[in-house]
Amino acid sequence: MDWRSYYKEHTMTPEQAVSLIHDGDRVVFGHAVGEPIIFQRTMARMAEQFTGVEVAHMVYLGSGEYLQPGMESHFRHNAMFVGGAARRPIAEHRADYTPVFFSDIPRLFRDGTMPVDVFAFTCSPPDERGYVSLGLSCDYGAQAAKSARIVIAEVNPNMPRTFGDSFVHVSEIDGFLCAWEPLPELPLAKITEQDRQIGKYIADLVQDGDCLQLGIGALPDAVCSFLGDKKNLGLHTEMISDGVLPLLENGVINGAQKQRDVGKVCVTFLMGTRRLYDYVDNNPMIRMLPVDVCNNPAVISQNDNVVSINSCVEVDLQGQVCAEAIGLRQISGIGGQMDFVRGANLSKGGRSIIALHSTTKNDTASKIVTTITTGGPVTTSRCDVNYIVTEYGVAQLRGQTLRERAKRLIAIAHPKFRPELAEEYERRFGEKLSV
Repeated sequence: MDWRSYYKEHTMTPEQAVSLIHDGDRVVFGHAVGEPIIFQRTMARMAEQFTGVEVAHMVYLGSGEYLQPGMESHFRHNAMFVGGAARRPIAEHRADYTPVFFSDIPRLFRDGTMPVDVFAFTCSPPDERGYVSLGLSCDYGAQAAKSARIVIAEVNPNMPRTFGDSFVHVSEIDGFLCAWEPLPELPLAKITEQDRQIGKYIADLVQDGDCLQLGIGALPDAVCSFLGDKKNLGLHTEMISDGVLPLLENGVINGAQKQRDVGKVCVTFLMGTRRLYDYVDNNPMIRMLPVDVCNNPAVISQNDNVVSINSCVEVDLQGQVCAEAIGLRQISGIGGQMDFVRGANLSKGGRSIIALHSTTKNDTASKIVTTITTGGPVTTSRCDVNYIVTEYGVAQLRGQTLRERAKRLIAIAHPKFRPELAEEYERRFGEKLSV
């Protein structure tokens, strides 16, 4: 059958698409900007028709109707990364969290550890050969589309068409919805003076020709603001946002010295403003990769001089990093931090950097602590950590003794908290530390 005829025959109303869900199914949503906006709203409106449906995804940017109190007998969320909308339901025991490396999610779908009954996602309209693009979220969607029993595509002309491994043929899709909703956008982060100081320290660790991994938010945007005088930077990263646009537009990031995907920006998903979405639309420089490829440490390390830049909640005096929880309260997830820390450490000339403000709660608590908050997980182990950066400086920990690590971390803690950290240092190591 001609793909156009197939597409027309399988186009349905939102209600018809949602009715393909069965009680007890696991429904996976496209990630971040790839979420199916109309599908999830319709699903929530039809909640009374369903019992015991699990809804699994990572970052969620939508309005979250199905997460509201009273929905839990119909839909129970399984978060593989805890975004803002999921924090309260998880804290109130109306939703669950599954700890998992971002790079491992496709394998969970593929080998049946987490079977996918329904995969619903937003995509670009079909091209002349009948391929839709996963657009801004390739990540686990590429595998979910292969593994799911039922695949539902919410076709939205606002979704950019991206290159790389992001194409799915209409013949592999069971149902199509037509959508014109504006895509979710993230406003530009407000950069503080502390962010700028941290950004300057990190920029000083970046050399011409390095291959970067950057996250989202004020800290990575601050780093980008200090990289304008660098040359021939590469970008192989889990995600990108608006902060990198000036570096791309000015040719600072050009991938010329990469060993893998020379001249390409490799990424698995994007979040930002419409300006970013328009930049990547039909841009052959952007290569979308499934997350089990993009975030694979063995793939990351094929490029030399990889510099991974991530953030965290707190770091203890041994160098253990918690990036996802405050004690037992889950506030985010593992994501790709460990993937890129290890990838950078394996890369020839590579460096991994963890950045954080020295304090929290209006300077009433230190983020460099004697021990990780009780119940809190270690996201990045002390053996994997390399550089820790705050607004007070840089602590290089790789290859250092526990005594030296503690000394270096205290030196970049907020001065207000150095005396009490020094007391712990004396208890542990039997010597006074001048602060």
